[in-house]
Amino acid sequence: MQQSKGAYWRKLDNAAKLFSAASNKRDTRVFRFYCELKEEVIEEKLQQALDITLEKYPIFLSVMRKGLFWHYLEKSSLRPIVRREYREPCSMLYVRDKKELLFEVTYYKRRINFEVFHALTDGTGASEFVRELVKNYLLLVHEKEGLKDVVLSKETITVDDQEDDSFSKYYSEQFLRKKGEKKKKPKAYQIRRSRGQMGSLEVTEAEIPVKALSAKAKEYGVSMTVLLTAIFLCAIHEKMTKRQEEKPVVLMVPVNLRKYFPSDSLLNFFSWIEPGYKFGDKEDTLKDVVAKTAEIFQRDLTKENMTRTMNDYIRFEMNPILRFTPLEFKNLCISAGARFSEKDVTAIFSNMGIIHMPEEYVPYIQRFGVYTSTPKVELCMCSFEDMVYLGFTSRYDSTNIKRNFFRILEELGVPVKRLEPEFPDEAKEANLGLRVFKIFSFLCIVAVVAAVSVDYLNASEPIHLSLLVSGGVLSMWLALAMGFYKRHNLLKNAMWQLLIITIGCFIWDGATGWRGWSVDFVLPIVGVIIQVSMVIISRIFYRLAKDYMIYFIMAAGYSIILPFILLLTGAVKVAVPTVICIGFSVILLAALIIFKGREFREEMEKKFHV
Repeated sequence: MQQSKGAYWRKLDNAAKLFSAASNKRDTRVFRFYCELKEEVIEEKLQQALDITLEKYPIFLSVMRKGLFWHYLEKSSLRPIVRREYREPCSMLYVRDKKELLFEVTYYKRRINFEVFHALTDGTGASEFVRELVKNYLLLVHEKEGLKDVVLSKETITVDDQEDDSFSKYYSEQFLRKKGEKKKKPKAYQIRRSRGQMGSLEVTEAEIPVKALSAKAKEYGVSMTVLLTAIFLCAIHEKMTKRQEEKPVVLMVPVNLRKYFPSDSLLNFFSWIEPGYKFGDKEDTLKDVVAKTAEIFQRDLTKENMTRTMNDYIRFEMNPILRFTPLEFKNLCISAGARFSEKDVTAIFSNMGIIHMPEEYVPYIQRFGVYTSTPKVELCMCSFEDMVYLGFTSRYDSTNIKRNFFRILEELGVPVKRLEPEFPDEAKEANLGLRVFKIFSFLCIVAVVAAVSVDYLNASEPIHLSLLVSGGVLSMWLALAMGFYKRHNLLKNAMWQLLIITIGCFIWDGATGWRGWSVDFVLPIVGVIIQVSMVIISRIFYRLAKDYMIYFIMAAGYSIILPFILLLTGAVKVAVPTVICIGFSVILLAALIIFKGREFREEMEKKFHV
């Protein structure tokens, strides 16, 4: 592969902007591609293979950063460490304010796991990475036995090709739908689950012979994907009541856009269709459902339709109001929109396609598999050699749906072999910090209740103790809470502490008769202390200006603008601390612009890109 420098930072593609805003513990937007070998995995060799693989695919060495209007991906010097599988599959990889890589490679017995945050790549990019990783690992382990190196992808592909945003490349306004052309979709049937039932990710896997499935699909005159989609629809329908048949069962089926538009990008480049079926109107045999599903696939899987759907979402992203909406508010809107759109589909079916490996490597490989974290029921599929591998995932009980799905296949004469996925004993790391924070929160409540009780019992005295204690406790709790939830980023933590302490003191000063101590002393002193602490923190923990630049700018700007306004309006009675604070902040800001001018301009470009 030809090497090129690639981008120092890059904007998120259209799909990644959704994943970065909508991910949470309930829906991590993480998926797993794995390869099970016929031998135990050697950790040291897998680490070497990963290092070699990243030389070919350096775009995976990126971290998520926040700008004023959008997230963006930035190249990182962090390097992944291979380790034995240690937590639930598809656990969170993107933790806000925590600067970490968006993928992880683990192993367990004979299995090599590659988990990735969907904002970084899609199924095609992940499969390319896994193929290269497995090839490099087997080559390191068996090279002495005569195994030869094989090139898996075109050598002419550059890093720039890998980073290509194909959504933007193929966007064209001439293919936009006109107003009123897009039909309103009916709300789909939702699988019932009790409130609070969402638990750990349940994984169910199976394998079926390609020949048997292909032969049965040919009998119906459809593809294997269409047949499995129809069976999935029927499996869900079997657990529905007559009343629930008022709504259609709808599946979301992702579509690889590289089949319609030439692209070597490893970024997200997919769309989806939504085949569905309204049960209860007729006999609803499998043949009926297959015919309707095939009709929808034939109608929707066209280049023209894919282009229109893709452009609709890009047009939404390019809306001037949305583009210039602050990121935090935008995240809330996108997250709410994602939850609302969940009502349009019942479940998800992802076909990741065929996994090809060189013939000489095949004898060492047992199978490949794929599945994903999901707030719904999701079926993922891939094929390797003469087998199709299925992976069901859900966070609530979907046993009947899976049972129905496999039973229908077997009734069609397609043998199904249930696989028993092996996972290590649960070894979730104890969150000591969260436990301490909960204890502190409880003690705060105890202190407030005790103060109110004492005031009530001393009814003859003016009630001041409870107010003082409540105010003090609230101030401490807010400071500690922000320190805890922003603990992954010390500089951001410091900036929040500056805001909380100064604003809290303004309120406290006003509530106790306004003596002006908050503006005369607290604001300027805390402003200087926070900026000095930022300098110390950046010298100890951060080596590059890009890691601390924006927080210095925010702290200096806050410590210049607000004190200056208070000074001009006469709110400040003791001017010396305020003048010192403003002067110190101006000097710090000037030093950044003069000595780190290039980094300053780059940071402004990244943070304010729209």
